[in-house]
Amino acid sequence: MTEQMSVDSAPPSGQPTSGPHFDFQDTQTGDLGVLAAIADAMKSDSLADRLESLKRLSVLALAIGEERTREELIPFLDESIDDEDELLLSLAEVLGDFVQYVGGPKYAYVLLRPLENLAAAEETVVRDKAVESINKLVEVMDQPQVEEYLIPCVARLSAGEWFTSRSSAAGLYAAAYGKVTDAIQSKLRAGYEALCKDETPMIRRAAASNLEALVSRIEKDHVLSFAIPNFRRLADDDQDSVRLLTIEPLVAITKCLSTEECKQYLGESVQRLCVDKSWRVRYMVADHFVAIATNIKDRELQEELVNVAISLMHDNEAEVRGAICTQLDGLADLAAPEAIVARLQAPLQELVEDPSQHVRATLGKHIGSLCRVFGREGTIEHLLPLLLRLLKDSFPDVRLNIISKLDAVDNVVGIDSLSQSLLPAIVELAEDKQWRVRLAIIEYVPLIASQLGMQFFDEQLSNLCMSWLGDPVYSIREAATVNLKKLTDVFGVDWARSTIIPKILVMANHPNYLYRITTIFAITTIAPSVTPEIVRDLILPSLEGLVNDPIPNIRFNVAKSLVPLTMALRKSPETAPLEGSVIRPTLARLEEDRDPDVRFFASRSLMAINNAQA
Repeated sequence: MTEQMSVDSAPPSGQPTSGPHFDFQDTQTGDLGVLAAIADAMKSDSLADRLESLKRLSVLALAIGEERTREELIPFLDESIDDEDELLLSLAEVLGDFVQYVGGPKYAYVLLRPLENLAAAEETVVRDKAVESINKLVEVMDQPQVEEYLIPCVARLSAGEWFTSRSSAAGLYAAAYGKVTDAIQSKLRAGYEALCKDETPMIRRAAASNLEALVSRIEKDHVLSFAIPNFRRLADDDQDSVRLLTIEPLVAITKCLSTEECKQYLGESVQRLCVDKSWRVRYMVADHFVAIATNIKDRELQEELVNVAISLMHDNEAEVRGAICTQLDGLADLAAPEAIVARLQAPLQELVEDPSQHVRATLGKHIGSLCRVFGREGTIEHLLPLLLRLLKDSFPDVRLNIISKLDAVDNVVGIDSLSQSLLPAIVELAEDKQWRVRLAIIEYVPLIASQLGMQFFDEQLSNLCMSWLGDPVYSIREAATVNLKKLTDVFGVDWARSTIIPKILVMANHPNYLYRITTIFAITTIAPSVTPEIVRDLILPSLEGLVNDPIPNIRFNVAKSLVPLTMALRKSPETAPLEGSVIRPTLARLEEDRDPDVRFFASRSLMAINNAQA
């Protein structure tokens, strides 16, 4: 730092003091320990120490008091601005939350000067953070303060020689606009228009990116006289980096206008942006397409925009095609359903075969939303074939996205049609080599089961659900146990007793220990959903053999499983005595096990049971 801050030990009595102008001794206590440490850190050669000192500025401010913070600490920070970007960023952030240390909102203006300097820094992230902090201050400043201190600050930054200060100024106009008189508002609009006309592209970019916030604060008349002309100017800019930033202001402007005004003032600009020569601009249009078209409100223009959307589906850039796919749901409302169905069939056929896997994945995530527009017959005829092709895509994310959104299809076509057309493909995916695909199928099974019914599930999916318990991937086995609990909740305890639990318990005798340990996980997970009688009659007897299993992992997992089983047994007075006659003796035996892990978990389970009882 250029200015040294020193808080050394106090000089001997009677000797003159010498040192820097800023002396941050705590005048109330005279204790310099903490303050000296902070001050030493601020003048340290180590960037880490200086950063740490900034985080502790609040301690120093509290110690020296509000008045000295305003008169000494803040000027010191202003004069001591470092050239390390990381330090400047931290200082900009700290000052935004420093109002309480300078005396509250009525003194918030004191913080503007150092933040103004930071807003002119070379590094973009420093400037952005300084602007953010100034806007925080504006929230607590009253109108006289804004007019006396902030407006001159904005004016100085807007007239700055370097582009850095002018680009920061663009981010301050919106916050200031609502807290000043009409006369000053007029000057602010003129100042912002000058930034929109600035010869430096970086300034025009800043003006474009901040125009949306300003539009939300100005009156309708000024939207027409100020916002729209400047939007058009920026939308016709020769730099695509400027034009792409006009899409969000366009959405904000359309919200303020009537149908006729949108058509009159914005129609041509919108159409030009939709076919812009830069793919980045077309991407932004595609990403905000529905918001733009919906706000325009003019039905004729909306139907024209549907044609534009279809052309974006054929765009040369994959990013543009992917962006317009995210808009399919809202796009369907821009024209009559019959017209949408007819016009989307061909582009959807092409997108299903798109060379970009990310486009196909995005399509898979959003194509289901069209079912409500296509209707039952249209979905079965046109969309289900496309969904089947996407379900067999080589890229796993495409398949995952289709599976995760099948409920939208089911709501329209019904489970019968879905099971006949898509279920075979889903069953095939259940054995997919990608474990994430198998996991997605597992998570979808309870929904399928609740809609297919018990009989269909038992015939088609029951064995599949059991096979997942033996999957080589632990996450699949774990999800399979949770899946069985959900199925028990769907079909009921009687179904679980007769169908699922016997199959689980058979695995307790499997020669592979992974199957045996999965048995324990499964019955532990299911226990809260079944009756105490099922625990007594089926589950406890099967665990007796596993208590003596040669694998320690099996034995200590048995000890862990006895806790939820005990909670289940306590629900009925008929089964509660088993805690004393079976559970506790079993855990006592495991406490004497030769393996230390088994002994540990047996003791912990006993403790958990005792605590639950208390």
